[in-house]
Amino acid sequence: MSMLATMSNQTAENTESPRSDAIAPLSVRELTVAYRQKAVLWDVNFDMHPASLTAIVGPNGAGKSTLMKAVLGLLTTRGGRARFWDQKLKDVRGRVAYVPQRTSVDWDFPVTAQQVVAMGLYRQIGWLRPVTRKYKQMADAALERVGLSGLGDRQISQLSGGQQQRVFLARALVQDADLYLMDEPLAGVDAATERAIIELLRELRSEGKAALVVHHDLNTVTDYFDHLLLLNMRVIAAGAMDETFTVENLRQTYGSKLTLLDEVGNRMVTAGGRP
Repeated sequence: MSMLATMSNQTAENTESPRSDAIAPLSVRELTVAYRQKAVLWDVNFDMHPASLTAIVGPNGAGKSTLMKAVLGLLTTRGGRARFWDQKLKDVRGRVAYVPQRTSVDWDFPVTAQQVVAMGLYRQIGWLRPVTRKYKQMADAALERVGLSGLGDRQISQLSGGQQQRVFLARALVQDADLYLMDEPLAGVDAATERAIIELLRELRSEGKAALVVHHDLNTVTDYFDHLLLLNMRVIAAGAMDETFTVENLRQTYGSKLTLLDEVGNRMVTAGGRP
């Protein structure tokens, strides 16, 4: 289960600097990524606001997941940089949690929900060391927070898609990170799981934490998030939702896909410029 191993590596032990609520949790400058000489992200620049919920929105192939992996160092970049609280990722790795796309994980891997969550405690437990009762209790508490109390011993292959997504959220939560990067956490989940995830994101924001989330649904983005990054290989617009979620910005982002834009545009007109 290579993705699980990769995610565990995201929590390698380090010495971290004091926290500051005034510094952007993530700043990206001139980031460019190319596959086989073809640019898929070009000169990307943006800053995240502290204690914010930021959605990355754009058409298929816009580079949303690529951007998330690039800032985490999971992809080789052609240029540019990403800084977390003005520091390199290796210096603050324990403050950053990553939730990958559910489709990127081998859910048939023989591991329990509790064991997956405990991977988020790697920095405390150590590599290849047994998970003690204390850490099992921490994992169970995280599972309870996402509504999966009592399912810690269940094999992840036996869980529903929504439950699997909640397990990975619990794995991120148990890290007690300050920044959460989530790649399509709402994709393919049931309505109850979607509500639970959004409520959890709002709780994190109230605790002073931030989340950067790849999201596809323009009908819900303004309700769920307070900041927006519109992306189509480059940054079309980024900022507070009220200023960024406009018909013009959406047209620049989605181009000729007018059916979707017409629906959003009609809602904007009805509401006086914004859904």
